[in-house]
Amino acid sequence: MSRIHTVDLVVVGAGWSGLSAVKTYREVNPDHDVVLLEAASSVGGVWAKHRLYKGLKSNNMLGTYEFSDFPMDGPTFGITSGQHIPGDVIQLYLEAYAQHFGFANCIRLDHRVESARHNLDGTWQLRVSHGNDTTTVDTKKIIIATGITSQAYLPTFDGQDTFGAPLFHCRDLLQHQDAVLQSGKRATIFGGTKSAWDAAYACATTGMKVDWVIREAGHGPVWMAPPYVTPLKKWLEKLVTTRLLTWFSPCIWGEADGYTGIRSFLHGTWLGRKIVDAFWSILADDVVQLNGYDKHPETKKLKPWVSPFWIASSLSILNYPTDFFELVKNGTIKVHVANLERLSDHTVHLSSGEALPTSALICSTGWRATPNLKFLPEGIERELGFPWSADPLDEKMVKAADEEILRRFPRLRDQPLPNPHYRPLDDQSEAAVPHPFRLAKFMVPLSLAKERSLAFMGITMTINTTLIAQTQALWISAYFRGDLTPTATEHCPSAVVAASDIKTEDTAELDLVWETALHSEFGKYRYPAGFGRRNPDFVFDAIPYIDLMLRDLGLSPERKQGFLARCFQPYGTEDYRGLVNEWKAKRSTQ
Repeated sequence: MSRIHTVDLVVVGAGWSGLSAVKTYREVNPDHDVVLLEAASSVGGVWAKHRLYKGLKSNNMLGTYEFSDFPMDGPTFGITSGQHIPGDVIQLYLEAYAQHFGFANCIRLDHRVESARHNLDGTWQLRVSHGNDTTTVDTKKIIIATGITSQAYLPTFDGQDTFGAPLFHCRDLLQHQDAVLQSGKRATIFGGTKSAWDAAYACATTGMKVDWVIREAGHGPVWMAPPYVTPLKKWLEKLVTTRLLTWFSPCIWGEADGYTGIRSFLHGTWLGRKIVDAFWSILADDVVQLNGYDKHPETKKLKPWVSPFWIASSLSILNYPTDFFELVKNGTIKVHVANLERLSDHTVHLSSGEALPTSALICSTGWRATPNLKFLPEGIERELGFPWSADPLDEKMVKAADEEILRRFPRLRDQPLPNPHYRPLDDQSEAAVPHPFRLAKFMVPLSLAKERSLAFMGITMTINTTLIAQTQALWISAYFRGDLTPTATEHCPSAVVAASDIKTEDTAELDLVWETALHSEFGKYRYPAGFGRRNPDFVFDAIPYIDLMLRDLGLSPERKQGFLARCFQPYGTEDYRGLVNEWKAKRSTQ
């Protein structure tokens, strides 16, 4: 085993978050030694080369999926306005980003971090594999930027040993596409998420017949919206970053945007809640009508089971070059709402009694909640606030946080009726975690907040990936320097302190713990049809979250001139251009 000298920072993961972390940290600390370790053979994370099967595109169109300081130039990358960005273009863009900002030499591809050991002196020792070699890397600080879509979750099926056909997670479609995507054959897709839609479309447009199985005991199909919605044909990606519309989403950190009065009216009064309900009803009905779910018995099977109010980043966009629903209407894609009971030789057996002959089973079954590395010493998972460990928060404080959330947002008491047939795929699925990630500001373990040696990026799930990644990168860089101390805007009630078994009298520390309880518990009530029970998962709440981080950084969240522009114009990457230099300039005057 070889050993690398001690570095100042190791970033794990070369997706949007990891690349942004390296670029930003080096700008703030130009003399520090930084290394990025990536298990794959290319940068990109979910857009790495090994995950880019034929026809895969982003939900985003040109202009909304890029970093503020490196616009995706249409002519350079061969993409035009109004076009959904192909996966290979995104991967090339991220490579160009690393080259442009001069940190490509910091990236070590094909380097898998197997474990991270926390030392008594606050440093970390990483065990890294590279081919047949194993290396030890010592680092003062570490950013885990692997997100929560790095470990595919593939259930075990009865009879799979006799199946005899390819069975794989949709993440691995590229490795199987030459054998599977063959005209005249029949494939089975399992799952109701956006990646299932993508896989079904890829198979169907190759000339295959598709059986699409959506679990009767699951959450149903995701909401799929056209790129332009409402009678005014507004760009959906821009609607969710328009401050006026963010007010219609109850949000525990929403007051970070400074518009406390309107939020209190909309969510704290009977009339306000009626207006909010009407907004979401109109939004849902618009999508249902535009997609024509009820106009055909087969497309009706794809109509979501819950209101879009209760979902989060699983809100997806129809980004296909041809009409997806026509493939359903003409029978190319056959939708089955049933449970997958077992497999036999090239056959999928359903609870409906149907036996589907198939040449492949492609599973869109989500992701494991765990980071793809082991943290040491044993038992540290609880201190780090991981969902599969014992809860680090006091049970009575969590209960008090639940009560406070429902007091502030009475609408959340009226939860959607659960699917009476629901059951997790198995005890390893995301539904089985006992509590959400417990991270201050969704980035920092409470137990190590004062040590400033560990932070997480990409735990949040949102369609505003780049805006959040670049802001988190600056927040963490300032935090690691000691120029930012995680400070709560919430104040822990004395009654909660008295009732809880908390062993500190530090008021600031208590407030941060209380705020973390509120923020992390909130997702369970706000987005029960999303992943809120496991990690922060939101759509209309991304801009207020960015506001929260900017206020911590001492920067103004009001990125536009004039009240009307701030409230009625969508926020985009252009509004945050030069953010790092803005923060550095402000710091130099203090």
